[in-house]
Amino acid sequence: MKLWETKRGYKIIQILSGRSNVFLLENGQTNILIDTGPASKWKKLEKRLKENRIDHLDYLLLTHSHYDHADNASRIKDIYGCQVILHRDEEHNLKTGEMSAPKGTNPMTRFIVNHLASEFAKRLKCVPCQPDILVENEYDLNWIGFDACVLHSPGHSPGSVSLIVDDEIALVGDTIFGVFKSSVFPPYAENVNLMVKSWGRLLETNCKIFLPSHGNAKSRSQLQKDFQKKVISND
Repeated sequence: MKLWETKRGYKIIQILSGRSNVFLLENGQTNILIDTGPASKWKKLEKRLKENRIDHLDYLLLTHSHYDHADNASRIKDIYGCQVILHRDEEHNLKTGEMSAPKGTNPMTRFIVNHLASEFAKRLKCVPCQPDILVENEYDLNWIGFDACVLHSPGHSPGSVSLIVDDEIALVGDTIFGVFKSSVFPPYAENVNLMVKSWGRLLETNCKIFLPSHGNAKSRSQLQKDFQKKVISND
């Protein structure tokens, strides 16, 4: 199980890996779960939390409301009594469990979305959950004991967010993709131009490590390289 630690001693533990990553941010007192994985991974998520002796969750931050990130939010909230943090633009989707399919960004994913749209949209549904804290552009977490902030990073979805921890590590949801070695470009994005702008915003931080919800950690140099390519191609 992977672990990252910042200069202030905050720990980021990768609770689930594989198809959908789930992370835990903790400072010795307060625990924040980042995303929940799909419903099919509930038993594994529950087991991993117990293995790590996580007896309380104070907050659940959802990077967005797609099923592979938010499907277990209602269960987590019911069991742990934690507050759910979400961007305001994702509120309706989480409360209803509904969400439209994002656009494909390559020939294969465009085919899937264009020709299998109805089936694809069904897969994006998640178990409805009531959010507690709705954020907008930035949301500072100093008040709960972290030098961290939730940063709006739209593109994959309208209300996608990233969590900037200690200005060192960014948990970025689907704003970048960690599966391919040569690229951080996600296979799906509602608005590619907005997503590239979000990359630029992430690069305005001092973060050197970017933890996506799918795949492995990405470096600042990898993100910078893809950002420059997209900026140049759009000029």
